[in-house]
Amino acid sequence: MIVKSILKEELLTLAEVKEILEQIRLKRADEEELGYELRRAVRHADLFAKGTAEESRRMVEDLSKLEKMTAEIAVKISDIRPTNKDELRAIYAKERFTLSEDELNEILEIVFKG
Repeated sequence: MIVKSILKEELLTLAEVKEILEQIRLKRADEEELGYELRRAVRHADLFAKGTAEESRRMVEDLSKLEKMTAEIAVKISDIRPTNKDELRAIYAKERFTLSEDELNEILEIVFKG
């Protein structure tokens, strides 16, 4: 497949991707056999997506309201759903700042609230 131009670009959580791929799979299942790439993408999304698209989008919106949060990190946190502070610190490892204990706790509360 050759991409001629990008019409729109936005960050999606893995749960949202799973729903979109499922719609594509259902639409194409009647017409033709699914390609290798699509089958692999659907399988990956099924294995690793956590929660529903609505839950993950709501989590991204809640996380985006925090001070030291970028859209990319919010999506990554929503996809991974860290369960402790060490996992959360690993996500922030490449950033130029560190999070305080209060900020870590606030992020984990949002994740656990789901």
